[in-house]
Amino acid sequence: MNINECVGNTPLLKISDKIYAKLETFNPSGSIKDRMASYIIKKAEESGDLREGYTIVEASSGNTGISFSMFAAQRGYSCIIVMPRNMSEERKQMMKMFGATIIEVGDNDFKDAIKTRNELVNNFGTYWSPMQFSNLYNIQCHQETTAKEIAHEVLGLEDIGSPRKLSALICGSGTGGTIMGCHNYLTRLWSDMKTVLVKPSESASTHGIQGINDGADFLCDMEKVDEICEVRTQAALDRSRQLAQKNGLLVGISSGANILAAERWVEENSPIGVVVTFLCDRGERYLSCFGEEDKRPWEGK
Repeated sequence: MNINECVGNTPLLKISDKIYAKLETFNPSGSIKDRMASYIIKKAEESGDLREGYTIVEASSGNTGISFSMFAAQRGYSCIIVMPRNMSEERKQMMKMFGATIIEVGDNDFKDAIKTRNELVNNFGTYWSPMQFSNLYNIQCHQETTAKEIAHEVLGLEDIGSPRKLSALICGSGTGGTIMGCHNYLTRLWSDMKTVLVKPSESASTHGIQGINDGADFLCDMEKVDEICEVRTQAALDRSRQLAQKNGLLVGISSGANILAAERWVEENSPIGVVVTFLCDRGERYLSCFGEEDKRPWEGK
């Protein structure tokens, strides 16, 4: 077995009677982004777009960068990640451990990160980018893998009785690949399933829920989104801490936001079926983000 074979087939955890979450920390680098990175690299190698001696270049808030750094190391490529400088130090350290080079841009400045990535790829013939914010394989990956896993798991739940219904898919959006891919597949099975987008209450330039709402919708088709649930950064941090201390789940800030949004949605809608969300990544990469009262630009906004 190699690293690629360890991607996906993550467990579906029961959080409460109505809330289940895919534990994406089981992926080899510890986040859901391993799914997309593995899938896109495979497609690029098959097409010949990515070849021996090439350098993988991507703009990322962190988890995608970690995933591509890991697969680059495994497959013999160099890797350059362009990212906002205010992303967690732990994520930067992980990329460096995989041998990646990091180029930093301004705080939360994903437009500049993408611009810098594009300039590098355009200027060097052996630089290749996954183009995660526009690559339709990002959606296709989750449509073919993540969504099918969710459908199989929900239909196989023995403790929820009948009907085995998925009432809502609730999650944040970075590139939009996960929520769109899952929506496209799961609404074929449950046509009245609600697709709920989790967003920070604060602006894209000030919020602290790393990995979601990076300043644009990118692949997320808002016409397919039924509802938006806004979550404050501090509330997401607090819920993440509670998941660690009361559930033994050391997960990231977006995971806290997802669970909090799911809890609110269940309370407000009393669904017949269950809702599914994601525990997107491991919490170790955010430890420096907890308890830093002097580094909270979202407060007071």
